[in-house]
Amino acid sequence: MTVLIDAAQWPAHGRLWAHLVSDLSLEELHTFARANGIPDRGFDLDHYDVPDDMHVRLVAAGATPVTGRELVRRLIASGLRIPARDRV
Repeated sequence: MTVLIDAAQWPAHGRLWAHLVSDLSLEELHTFARANGIPDRGFDLDHYDVPDDMHVRLVAAGATPVTGRELVRRLIASGLRIPARDRV
């Protein structure tokens, strides 16, 4: 299992957010998210947006912390990345 999380540095709704992805499959990502109480509404086509206060708990649950650049690189390499032009 390889679920990756970047640092919570994306501001929205009065807080900072991180991205949670899998470099293996969306099934793996959804399974990890459900097991850790991340609501479905946090899913955005190829990743979950997670609030900063969940970061430590998700790492303790097995998510691997990486830089934002590394997260995107590995997501693209997995074939799971949805390019911005394809987002509606």
